[in-house]
Amino acid sequence: MKKFVAVITILVLFIGTSFAQVLSPLVTRSKNLDPVKLAQIDTLLNEYVKNNWLVGASTIIVKDNQVVYYKGHGFADRASKKPMDPNSIFRIMSQTKAITSLAVLQLFENGKLNLDQAVGDFIPTFYKQSVLKDFNAADTSYTTVPAKRNITIRDLLTHSSGIDYAGIGSEKMKAIYAKAGIPSGLGKINGTLLEHMKALGTLPLVHQPGEKFTYGLNSDLLGCIVEVVSGMTLEVYFNKYIFEPMDMKDTYFNVPASKANRLPTVYTEDSNKKIIEWGPTFRNIDPKYPLLGTTFFSGGAGLSSTAYDYAIFLQMILNGGKYNGKQIISPRTAELMLSPQLDFKFEGLNDFGLGFAITSEKAANLNARNKCSFSWGGYYGTTYWADPKEKLICLIMTQHTPNSHTGFQGKIENIIYGSLIK
Repeated sequence: MKKFVAVITILVLFIGTSFAQVLSPLVTRSKNLDPVKLAQIDTLLNEYVKNNWLVGASTIIVKDNQVVYYKGHGFADRASKKPMDPNSIFRIMSQTKAITSLAVLQLFENGKLNLDQAVGDFIPTFYKQSVLKDFNAADTSYTTVPAKRNITIRDLLTHSSGIDYAGIGSEKMKAIYAKAGIPSGLGKINGTLLEHMKALGTLPLVHQPGEKFTYGLNSDLLGCIVEVVSGMTLEVYFNKYIFEPMDMKDTYFNVPASKANRLPTVYTEDSNKKIIEWGPTFRNIDPKYPLLGTTFFSGGAGLSSTAYDYAIFLQMILNGGKYNGKQIISPRTAELMLSPQLDFKFEGLNDFGLGFAITSEKAANLNARNKCSFSWGGYYGTTYWADPKEKLICLIMTQHTPNSHTGFQGKIENIIYGSLIK
C-alpha cells in the first residue's frame, strides 16, 4: 500500500519563558529526538490503516518551539482514496472548550468578570437553581432540592457546576434536557446560544455546585457569557481577539466554501466494529455542519481547525500567553489555566485546571507523560497534550468515533518519549 503522510504536531513551551519565534509549518530535525525511533510512528499508523483499524490521521509534534513531525497517514476519504493532507481541517468538537476558556480569562484580566462571580449576574435564570433529587424515567418527571449556592464562572471552567450534557450525558439529565429542547452543541443547531442557555438555567443541576466533576454544557454557557459581556457573537470575538492576533487562518465556526475540500470524511463503526461512513442523521449530527452556516456558536463543540492552527494556540499558552509578538493573555493568567483548581482528583487520578486536564504526580509516575502536562480532545477523535517539562506538544487528529482501536494514540505517545535524547 502506498504510504501517505500524517500530521503530528508537538509544541513545547514553558510558562515564564517568552519565545519570540513563530511556528513554521516546515519540519525541522530536532537534536533532542532520535529520528530513527520517531519514524516508528509512520510504521504504526500505516499498519493501522492497512488493517482497516483507522481510515486516516494527521499528527503534528513540536519540540522546543520547532515543528519536528508533521504528517498525514491514510485517507481523508476512503471511497475516493483521497490521501490525508497534514493540513486538513478537522471538526475539533470539544477542543473548542479550551479556546472558550481563554476568551473568558481575557475578560477576567480586563476586569469584566470575576472567576468566583455568580453566573446569574450575567444570565439571571441561573440564580437560585435547584438540584435533582428523584427522577421518574417513565414520564421524565422529577423532584428537586435547592442548590446550596449559585454556580460560578470557576465552576463552569472546571466542570464542577452540576450542569450535565445533552445527548451524551447521564440518562436522567439527557431526558430532562431533551424534553426542554436543550441542544448538545454538537453539529448544526437552530436558535441562538442565549435563548438555549436561558432555558438551561431553569432546569435542575445533577449535583450540588462544586461537589464533583461532571462533564457538561459548561463551556457553551461560558461562550454565552462571553457574548453577553463583550456584546459580540462568539464567532466575532474569537476572530478579533484570538485567531487574527495569532494568525490562526484555518479555525472557524463556519468553514468557508473555498476550504470545504479540506474537511475529511467522518467515520464510525457498525455492530461488527467495521468502519463505515457517518451518515447525515446518525446521532442527530450531520457531519456537514461546518458548511451549513450556523448562527449558534457552541463554546463547547462548534469549531473546526487544523493540527497546525491548534498547535499555535497551545504554543501561546506555553509561551506564557504570548505569540507572534502579541500578549494574548498575561503570563500569570496562562499559569492559572494550568493550575489545579479542584479539591478532589479529576477521574480519581489527575487534576483539572481552568480548561484543561492536568497530569498529576501519581499519573506521571504511571505513564510517560510528565507531571503538569495538560490535555484534552474532541468527540470525533482528535486529541492533544502539551508537556511543559519537555517543552513538547502533540496533536493527533482523526474523524472516527467510536474507534475500537484507539490504542494507537497511547502508542504514539510512548514512541515520542522513547525518542527523547538528553
